Parts: sequence; C-alpha cells; structure tokens
Amino acid sequence: MAKRLKVLFLCTGNSCRSQMAEGFARRLIGNTVTPLSAGIEAKGIDPYAVQVMKEAGIDISDQHSKTVGEFTGVEFDYCITLCGHAEENCPVFPAKTKIIHRGFDDPPKLAANAKNEEEKISHYRRVRDEIRKYIETLPVTLKNKS
Repeated sequence: MAKRLKVLFLCTGNSCRSQMAEGFARRLIGNTVTPLSAGIEAKGIDPYAVQVMKEAGIDISDQHSKTVGEFTGVEFDYCITLCGHAEENCPVFPAKTKIIHRGFDDPPKLAANAKNEEEKISHYRRVRDEIRKYIETLPVTLKNKS
C-alpha cells in the first residue's frame, strides 16, 4: 500500500474554504492523502460552510478552526494555499514541503453584499462546488508536481 501524502490546506482564518477542502479531501481522496487544514489565524467554523457541506453530504461540524502554528514539527508533503493572503503569508516549511497556490473566492466577503439569504448562500455553494472539483483532480495534480 502506498504512503498517503500529508496535505495541509491553508487559508486566512480556517473558517470556510480550508475547512471545505479538508472535508472533501477526507471523503473523496482520503485513501491517497491525509488532509488537514489551518489558518494564519483561527476564526472558528463558518456556519454557512457547515450548512453547504452538509447539503453535499459531508459533515464538517466536528472540525475545528486551527492555526498553522498548531502543526509545528509536522512534516507535510504539500501545503496548498487557498487564498491570496495565505499565499503571501505562508509560513516557512521544511524543504520537503511543496507549496501550491490555488485561490478561491471568499464566500463570507461575497455574501456581505448579498441582497437576501438565498443570494448569500449561493456564493458559498458556488465556491464549495469549485473546491470539490479541485479536490477531485488533486491526486493527478500532486502526482504531476512530484
């Protein structure tokens, strides 16, 4: 059996995008990766992220918001930054860790200007679906990066 790659999904607050990515990776490609998520800071789990992931059949309500500092000493094969702020402020990892940037829109930021609840949640659903598609291609992406 091949060794599972240890992948860290990194975002600003570890409240939405990185939590979704961790949830999808655990469910869809958990046989090839050990997914974890963190933020530059911990802001708590976004309830809308929990809601839209539940709609997709994945419960992330037991996940918790963490800072990247909580993983000091952990050797990751990959760190995938999911927003520009995380890419710009990505901590230094051991040389072994490959850094990949794949940015996604920030649902809470988009939702702040929504006219109603349905428009607000539609931003979360769109980003959720984009993250899912990315995670589904991740094994091939990582193989090509090695």
